[in-house]
Amino acid sequence: MTTVRIPAGWPATEEQARAVQDELRTQVVLDEPGPPPGTGHVTGVDVAYDDERDVVAAAAVVLDAATLEVVAEATAVGRISFPYVPGLLAFREIPTVLAALDALACPPGLVVCDGYGLAHPRRFGLASHLGVLTGLPTIGVAKNPFTFAYDDPGAARGSTSPLLADTEEVGRALRTRDAVKPVFVSVGHRMDLANACAHTLALTPKYRLPETTRRADALCRTALRDAAPR
Repeated sequence: MTTVRIPAGWPATEEQARAVQDELRTQVVLDEPGPPPGTGHVTGVDVAYDDERDVVAAAAVVLDAATLEVVAEATAVGRISFPYVPGLLAFREIPTVLAALDALACPPGLVVCDGYGLAHPRRFGLASHLGVLTGLPTIGVAKNPFTFAYDDPGAARGSTSPLLADTEEVGRALRTRDAVKPVFVSVGHRMDLANACAHTLALTPKYRLPETTRRADALCRTALRDAAPR
């Protein structure tokens, strides 16, 4: 487990954080398809918090994209680096997530975030932020549609419908299990939306949420439990 300090010069105010978003958003790459589903490595990242103890834990779990077997995993813990502000959650998570990724024993390949990419009020959620900082292809797979509108997709697994900000498609609602609530997929960096949905389906052979998210969620919760004082 890696211990993380808040980086020097890390944004301390909403104004500073939004300025960083504005600067980095221009670097998002949207004209690459990304790696083919079922090839190479795919890595899930997730975080867990204990606000009372000012502790955040991050986990990165690398899976073989073809078999979904775990190849490597790493965790990091540190202080919470930013207050809770909707739309700026990446600033609470990025330092520990980066440390967990850096601690991996192999390249992460595609990174799947439990959250948003372009489906974000400023079109720069955690998946986009992480992608720009690392140069890795990234997608966001979220449990809810945030502030965006969508029509319920068809009941069959694989059905989709646009996730809309007014008339702009910022992601897709994707049914990963027959007649089960969809997940909400958005592009982060160096990936197109169709391929992001294809990867999400490849990562959900049994459950609603991707195996990457399920494994990283369990690991970061364990890391938080082990790190927080009793």
